[in-house]
Amino acid sequence: MVTLTALWLPILLSAVVVFFASSILHMVLTYHRSDYGSMPGEENILAALRKEGAAPGHYYLPHCVDPKEMGKPEVKAKFEKGPIAFITVLPTGVPSMAKPLISWFIHCLVITIFVAYLTGRTVPLGADYLQAFRVAGTAAFLGYAGASSSESIWKGQPWSTTLKHIFDGLVFSLLTAGVFGWLWPS
Repeated sequence: MVTLTALWLPILLSAVVVFFASSILHMVLTYHRSDYGSMPGEENILAALRKEGAAPGHYYLPHCVDPKEMGKPEVKAKFEKGPIAFITVLPTGVPSMAKPLISWFIHCLVITIFVAYLTGRTVPLGADYLQAFRVAGTAAFLGYAGASSSESIWKGQPWSTTLKHIFDGLVFSLLTAGVFGWLWPS
């Protein structure tokens, strides 16, 4: 068993490497630019949301408080008429990247702490590169890409977008695995 304290360097370095890799994937490579489309009549929709006082939050339209309502003819008619949408409303103002980037780095740290925990419990001290690489890479893949498909399954996100996120997760997991394999304590 290898303790978390013995793995502080791979934990920290993996989080830093993934943080910078994600910046490259999103800012230098352009394949994520098609993840979101523009809405026809955007100005009218924004005006309607402002008029109604839409507060920051995550919304589902048409909304039913109780699943039993789905059987009512008037609710069925709303769904048949459409559209059906998930809408996330963010606070008003020019978006700042500071909070999301800090949150993303903390997310990376949390994932690598779990990677270190699992790898430290299953890979012995002094194991070779490939042994640490396999376990750390598998755990990291589950952390970075494991839940991506739920966005397409439950929220209608295009599978092309989900597959890009899974690809990103694969890149992040390979980088994490490489750091853990390289810095595995002997």
